[in-house]
Amino acid sequence: MSPIIQVSDLRKHFKLARHYRGFLGSLRNLFTRQYRLVRAVDGISFNIEPGELVGYIGPNGAGKSTTIKMLAGLLVPTSGDLFINNHIPWRDRKSYVANIGAVFGQRTTLWWDLPVIESLDLLQYIYRVPAERFQRNLDEFRQLLDLDTFIDTPVRSLSLGQRMRADLCAAMMHDPVLLFLDEPTIGLDVVAKERIRQFIMHINHEHGTTILLTTHDLSDVEKLCERVMIIDHGKLLYDGALEILRERFGGKRKLVVDFAQEYETVEVEGAEVVARDGLRVTYEFERGTMTASNLIGRLSTLFRIHDLEVREPDIEATVRRIYEERLLEK
Repeated sequence: MSPIIQVSDLRKHFKLARHYRGFLGSLRNLFTRQYRLVRAVDGISFNIEPGELVGYIGPNGAGKSTTIKMLAGLLVPTSGDLFINNHIPWRDRKSYVANIGAVFGQRTTLWWDLPVIESLDLLQYIYRVPAERFQRNLDEFRQLLDLDTFIDTPVRSLSLGQRMRADLCAAMMHDPVLLFLDEPTIGLDVVAKERIRQFIMHINHEHGTTILLTTHDLSDVEKLCERVMIIDHGKLLYDGALEILRERFGGKRKLVVDFAQEYETVEVEGAEVVARDGLRVTYEFERGTMTASNLIGRLSTLFRIHDLEVREPDIEATVRRIYEERLLEK
């Protein structure tokens, strides 16, 4: 089976006019124009297989949204090759968009003054969704996204969480094979985020929808994606398994131990005590020099243990360390 997304040496450059301040600067702006070149996306290549759910992450200005807009056919690349689901997005736009869905966190595809259900009815005719399939999808998504409490409410009156759930429903009503999600949980509370994550996992597993997810909320990536791509300054720095990224750059692990009795000293070779609160002691150990099982074995021979827990560094701390220390550029 061939990849559903094939990207080769993709680039998008923008020319931005230099702006000079003050009176003389205003005259200069009026009579002369100087430009600087911004390489928003600078020669990235990757493939995505059908059914994958891939996280696409990077700091602000890294080139994530520009990439998504080219993949969705909204922007024309400066150069490079882009072939998605047997289409070149910006050339075959009408036939291409019939089989993709897109949700942009700060924009809605619904009609502002219409109730949600009427927007969905309009989408049925726009995408020519057969009535039986439309009703089946509507019944399924109403339940998964808990739409009934606001499905008759005009879009302008919805909260952000309600609108995002309605937008996700709208994006999937025509059963797209590919879904682009750009910051789908931005600004949402914990409950709304979890419902949207559950929906994303459902359509990926049950419908086989291929999903490319960009987000600044790395807990979305941690809970949803096995594969992650990291972009910075328009260049793809990493493309691989999330677990391998954690193993390479995750830093130290922690072992939290609840002892069965009080001990004067709880030191053990290969780990450092970083916190102690009564019978609970937290150890920190290097991933490459000590395994959790070996550390637990050493502790078990020295102390009576009531309970223990291995804690991995969270993905946000790992990615922040990669950016700050520029580890992928070394």
